[in-house]
Amino acid sequence: MEIVPIPADSYTLGFIGAGKMAESIAGGAVRSGVLPPSRIFTAVHSNQARRDAFESLGVTVLSSNDDVVRESNVVVFSVKPQLVKDVVSKLTPLLTKNKLLVSVAAGVKLKDLQEWAGNNRFVRVMPNTPASVGEAASVMSLGKAATEEDGNIIGKLFGSIGKIWKAEEKYFDAITGLSGSGPAYIYLAIEALADGGVAAGLPRDLSLSLASQTVLGASSMVTQTGKHPGQLKDDVTSPGGTTITGIHELEKGGFRGILMNAVVAAAKRSRELA
Repeated sequence: MEIVPIPADSYTLGFIGAGKMAESIAGGAVRSGVLPPSRIFTAVHSNQARRDAFESLGVTVLSSNDDVVRESNVVVFSVKPQLVKDVVSKLTPLLTKNKLLVSVAAGVKLKDLQEWAGNNRFVRVMPNTPASVGEAASVMSLGKAATEEDGNIIGKLFGSIGKIWKAEEKYFDAITGLSGSGPAYIYLAIEALADGGVAAGLPRDLSLSLASQTVLGASSMVTQTGKHPGQLKDDVTSPGGTTITGIHELEKGGFRGILMNAVVAAAKRSRELA
């Protein structure tokens, strides 16, 4: 069967699952102008807070998942991983080849999604929680029947909540260990930096503000200058100075090795769960 192109300028978007990630994606699409809220749909059964969250964006909240699929050219499955099979299977008769299907469920592979849906026009996306503030690091992988044009639509959609890259699905466990779990590692680092500031005599509020802004600024230096992090580190470590003294302490504690081990361990756990 010939694949019917999704109309990039007028497609409708439906969310199966009305949780925080779906809200972040819908909100990003609306705020960036990628989609007007009149072309976005979801279903909420009993949670009034979730209904209010989507209606505050102008999104249409329908009575059932079936109705969402009928109204949508692009259908995003944003339910918990353990629920995906049941949810997709119940909707299979409606998941025709003229619909582009997307999953943001962690650990659920394309081959299973395609089998349950009876439709190979699937895109798997791994976003992360900074999507809620428009700073997600997302990666997508296209299913067997998904076209480059489909990928462009999803790239633009998820680009509204941060940055997105394309990669082979075989890398997704490692991606989970790095960008999926990575925000938590950085929260720990910010907390530790702030505690260090307090130990050195700073007030708690000032110390936390300085720590979080320092991490934000350092990240921006990497992304905006294009310089290697090692070069940026060298640029601020003068001989016998304070920074190299602090770095020496980090190296004695195995700082880099600990972060590397955290990513590898989380990636291994992702493979085990899958």
